[in-house]
Amino acid sequence: MSHFSAHGSDDLPDRGTPNEGRSHSGEQSTVHEIADGWRTILPAALAAVPLGLALGVLVIQTGLEWWWAPILSAVVFAGSMEFLLLGLVAAGTPLPQIAVSTLLVNFRHAFYALSFPLERVKGIGWKMYGTFALTDEAYAVSSVPEAHTWSRTKIIALEASFHLAWTVCVTAGALLGTLIPPEIKGLDFAATALFIVLAIEGYKAHRSVPIPLIALACAGVGAVISPANMLLISMIIFIACLMVMYVLRGRQERNARGSEGTNL
Repeated sequence: MSHFSAHGSDDLPDRGTPNEGRSHSGEQSTVHEIADGWRTILPAALAAVPLGLALGVLVIQTGLEWWWAPILSAVVFAGSMEFLLLGLVAAGTPLPQIAVSTLLVNFRHAFYALSFPLERVKGIGWKMYGTFALTDEAYAVSSVPEAHTWSRTKIIALEASFHLAWTVCVTAGALLGTLIPPEIKGLDFAATALFIVLAIEGYKAHRSVPIPLIALACAGVGAVISPANMLLISMIIFIACLMVMYVLRGRQERNARGSEGTNL
């Protein structure tokens, strides 16, 4: 009987230990979360391909070597600021002005963090990367209620996937840019064209005529005060104007609500 039991136990399949089963299940879950994050950011990554290629070409047109493209896209990783940065570097802009310009252009990210599911990202290192890789595209795809139930793996996966895709596209654009004959001019207008399109899209979203006019007025004042520091001065004045408009609009809304309450 004991021989039969021993022989029978040899024929049973090896199901592994419970810990091994949980480990395998955990690995499958991690792979699934990574794939889910990649699928979530894929449409935004495809939409960014033309911009990435244009930035890479602009790197070459600015006079930099192609290998600056992966460094710029991987380390700076600031979207529209990368286009602006190339122009600032080409113009020999002082480093403090570049730093302040970067702060002003990307200041909106401070507000992104208020609703981005960063609380789901545990660990100092992961949280630091999640903050660094928080782009307009990552914020856009995560601006849904269920995003606050996503795992850390999915959030980091979608950010890292876009980071990698952007770096590859910019590098590819730089390599293609080395093949463009130097006689072709005007590609450096890509940055200007980008900001014009962004301004038009911003107007379509808000339909506010005063804001573009105020921006033009601020640019004119900055050019008059100091042509060499026009961008920095204009942006500071423009942000100050937006803050004043916000305060005045809030006061008007409070007065309107007070009037309605009095009438009732």
